[in-house]
Amino acid sequence: MSDGRAIQVASDVDRRFKDDLDRVGVEELVKIDGIGAVKASQILAGFELARRYSGKNDVKITFPADVLPFVMEIRDKNQEHFVCISLNGANEVIEKRVVTVGLLNANQVHPREVFSDAIAERAASIILVHNHPSGNTDPSHEDIAVTKRLVEAGEILGIKIHDHVIVSKDGYT
Repeated sequence: MSDGRAIQVASDVDRRFKDDLDRVGVEELVKIDGIGAVKASQILAGFELARRYSGKNDVKITFPADVLPFVMEIRDKNQEHFVCISLNGANEVIEKRVVTVGLLNANQVHPREVFSDAIAERAASIILVHNHPSGNTDPSHEDIAVTKRLVEAGEILGIKIHDHVIVSKDGYT
């Protein structure tokens, strides 16, 4: 599809569904001249990415794999990055932030840094994520100790820790 034609198709989509983009499906898109099933799927994928990055619709976290799109950028870092994802009462993402950046294979994490923004955001719960530059996603003894300490702090504060996910370029645990 040429650039001019792509712009025309985008204009047609915008004009036809301007106020109702959240409800557009493949069936509606393929009715537009120049859009087939594959192109419709690509457009819908683009809409979903835009929604996730704009924060327009909250993304609900149901499974550990649901956090992966939020932490793709830390999976292959050479230093440990510790990330906290705050959730509301419906397990929808409020915010994601890097709490600390550590050394090659270690990271100092303190409850005050983990929970300060979650408290301000009135989060009901959080999910912890950090990367292992080594590629091995098995939790270390330190990972387990930090998680236990943070779970205890969360219990005191009334903010549940749903999970602590370890990611690498090769997978997650």
